[in-house]
Amino acid sequence: MTGANPGLPWTLAADGLIVTLRLTPRGGRDALEAIEVLADGRAVLKARVRAAPNEGAANAALVTLIAKALRVAPGRVALIAGETARIKRIKISGAATDLASALAAVLPRPPDHPPA
Repeated sequence: MTGANPGLPWTLAADGLIVTLRLTPRGGRDALEAIEVLADGRAVLKARVRAAPNEGAANAALVTLIAKALRVAPGRVALIAGETARIKRIKISGAATDLASALAAVLPRPPDHPPA
């Protein structure tokens, strides 16, 4: 089962979930913030980490942040694109629909959109 939902920064893959993120290193805290649509129309998940972008520290912090947020082992989270860029793609191995639901559940809700 594969597929993308318009307006969401993730794609379901046969063996996991692929997520597009915009990472802010030295962001003051480790957090998943919101879904944002870029000027080119791509949806990204905004994330920030305290770590500096030196020698992969920010990427490692991002992997840890995603793993903790989704309650999966860090070994199931892999950076697949964007090692030195702000826009990154990660793959989380596991049941794609369960991972997508878990990710949607941990994202902050805008004030005008109460939880379902």
